[in-house]
Parts: sequence; structure tokens; C-alpha cells
Amino acid sequence: MARDADGAERRARFRPASGMETPRFSGIASFMRLPVLAPEDAPGAVEIGLIGIPFDGTTTNRPGARLGPRAVREASTGTRAINHATGIAPYALAACADLGDVPVNPVDAADTDRRIEAFYRPLAEAGIVPLSVGGDHFVSYPVLRALGAARPLGLIHIDAHSDTDDSQYGGSRLTHGTPFRRAVEVGALDPRRCVQIGLRGSLDAADERDWARGQGIRIIEMEEVCARGLPEVAAEARAVIGEAPAYLSFDIDALDPAFAPGTGTPEIGGFTTREALHLLRALRGLDLVGADVVEVAPPLDPAGVTALAGAGLAFEILCLLAERVAARRGTDGGP
Repeated sequence: MARDADGAERRARFRPASGMETPRFSGIASFMRLPVLAPEDAPGAVEIGLIGIPFDGTTTNRPGARLGPRAVREASTGTRAINHATGIAPYALAACADLGDVPVNPVDAADTDRRIEAFYRPLAEAGIVPLSVGGDHFVSYPVLRALGAARPLGLIHIDAHSDTDDSQYGGSRLTHGTPFRRAVEVGALDPRRCVQIGLRGSLDAADERDWARGQGIRIIEMEEVCARGLPEVAAEARAVIGEAPAYLSFDIDALDPAFAPGTGTPEIGGFTTREALHLLRALRGLDLVGADVVEVAPPLDPAGVTALAGAGLAFEILCLLAERVAARRGTDGGP
């Protein structure tokens, strides 16, 4: 999209309703109170599309993440226009809209896999940057196939679990524990440009992470994060990714369950929400072409703390994406 009056007018159209003009608790909830647009109408109009993927049919522990997009939409109505820490004003930098939910099949993972890829491919071809809210972590795999069709992507994966199993429960190859192994296998991810941050918890087998390490994926377990500190870990993650396009995936169980109890497979000893914010802000400038926040399971958290964390993290990630969109367009991407 050219940097011209038409582009500025388009960005002005696709921004949230102001909480100073209409109450944040009014109207139909959308991500960040953004305008809602049909995905087929997005090319040529929108630069960043926020999308829900309400599917948890491959979770192996506690279900409920199918309701994540709805809860995060509701919680996100409290976000405002400017990031107080970085000064990034995402809606001034990029035209953003809520593109609705992928029409998933709640009883068929293979069909849902096809539906998700079919939803994202035209958006990727149009250059629209997706920010998705799941759903269990399986949903990242078909999104990565769509975004990585032209070239393999790098990956920053913030999670308690590696999600690089080969199969689960009698040979099931499409589960929330296998998405990144599948993505490497089909060439959507370059494993040498993948870094996983915050992994922790007990294992099913001693060799559970050997495949990932053998492929060249850099695993930074939580104990190493604590020993080295966030700035040093973020610097290494940036070095692993380099300057080529990459994807960011944030599983809400990367947070300690004290801050995100509403998730399918909680693990003690995780990030605080403050630490997660600092980690994301340290990733500014990477060439991110998409991102997701997954595994928010509202039924497991009646207080809504987890959805609120998911909404806040999604806003931080949106700031990173908007800054990169503006930089690609050749405009000033930040303060």
C-alpha cells in the first residue's frame, strides 16, 4: 500500500472506536473494537487482519480453547490506541480489522486443517498480515502452511511445551502437540531459524525434545531464561531469526498458571505477565509476517484473567506487526 493520502484515509477508517466517544462495554465485541470486515473484502483495504480460530478438537488434556476467540474479543475491548511503553500507535501505522472466525469443523481435525489453510491462503497472497487467536495450538500448523508456501519461515515460539511430537494417542499426527514438527516436515518452517522459549515441566520420555534439537531448533528452557535474563535471551532469539521473515506463536501456558489458569495444560514456574510483555517488546524490528495467541480456555477461568492476559499480549504483538507493516511500506515505524 503506497504512502499517500489514500493510505492515510484507509488507516483512519480501519481503527477502533474511541472509548472517549462510546463506552467500551457497548456495541458488539470485536478484537480491539476494530471494524469487522468479511475476509473476501480485506485485500486492498486491510494490512493486518485479526482472526479467530475457535477449534480445540485436538487438545489432549482440558478442552475449552474453542471459546478463546470470543473471550479474548470481549477482554480486548479495554485496550486503547497507544502502547504506553513503546509509544507505538498500531492503528496509525497500519489498517487493521477483525476478519471474523475461520468456519471450523468442531468434530473433524483434518477438515478443519483444510478449512484454516483455505481461509489464510488468499490473505497471504494479498499480503495481509494475520494475527490469530485460537483455539488449541494445532491451529498454527495450517496457518504456517499458508504463510510459508512461498518460502520457509523462522519461528519464535513462546510456550511451556515444544509441540514437536510425531504423534499422540495411537498415531494421531494432527494434535496440539505436533504442529511445529508437521510445519518443519512440509517446509513451512526452517528449523535452523526456530527458537522455543520458556519450555518447562515434566516429560513423557527422556528423548521427547531430541527430534527438535536434532533439526536445529534452539530450545531455551525456563531454567536457562532465569539464569541468563530476558534481555540476553531475546538477543539470542533475534540472532536465530535474523532478518528473514518469521512467525510468532504465543501459547498462553507460557505464563505461570497464577497469571493464566484458563488453559488446557498448565505448568507451574512460568512467565509473569510483566515478563511476557518485556520479552515481546524486546522483539521489535523482526520481520514478522504473522502471529498467534493460542490455548486460552475461558471455561477453566471464570474470573476471565486468562482472556485478559491473552488480549493484552495480542495488543503487544499487534504493535510489533504494525511497526513492521509501516517499515515495509517505507513510513516511520515507531517513535
